[in-house]
Amino acid sequence: MRQPLPADMFDELCPSSLNPIRFGDKWAALIIRCLEQGPRRFSELRVPLRRVTPKVLTQSLRSLERDGLIKRTVFAEVTPHVECELTPVSSSSTAAN
Repeated sequence: MRQPLPADMFDELCPSSLNPIRFGDKWAALIIRCLEQGPRRFSELRVPLRRVTPKVLTQSLRSLERDGLIKRTVFAEVTPHVECELTPVSSSSTAAN
């Protein structure tokens, strides 16, 4: 079982101190930081990113997926769920930072 993301993950961290991932999406770098340790469900991302509305988080995730930086996997189980994870492209760029 993976460790949960800490609720205070970004309390002392100014988003501007993270390397910019792309222009125009202020949450992209924080989302990618959350996904560095492996795939996460939407509800797991909401804990450290509590300042982001669900709508904006969804838009940011879709934008990152469209740009090829994250991959969504749908699990068709009794209770369906979706996990997001970094693609090899984004993993290699975060490793360089």
